[in-house]
Amino acid sequence: QVQLVESGGGLVQPGGSLTLSCVGSVLTLDYYAVGWFRQAPGKERERVSCISGATGAATYADSVKGRFTISRDNARNAVDLQMNNLKPEDTARYYCATDETQHCPISDHTILGSRGPGTQVTVSA
Repeated sequence: QVQLVESGGGLVQPGGSLTLSCVGSVLTLDYYAVGWFRQAPGKERERVSCISGATGAATYADSVKGRFTISRDNARNAVDLQMNNLKPEDTARYYCATDETQHCPISDHTILGSRGPGTQVTVSA
């Protein structure tokens, strides 16, 4: 089973920034597509961003375009999500996942089956 560990969440005021990290404990991530998704209480899981393993191309949900940036740090075996200008509606638990392929998006099967702890982001004044 692929083991990815999320970190970096916290409480931040609207307009603030956070950087989330997704680190592979077994899998070397730089070859694979890795995606971030989130789930707010009472809502379905929502794709946030994905970075391709083949080209490094990034995709974003419309709700976060221009505010979030996904990137790789191969030295740390990590995929980071820089989140700027955070809004209360960004409040959710954030997770990362990979299908162990080079292509985005991450499949519904993987997203729905993910059982990692995630990291909580709370945006509140």
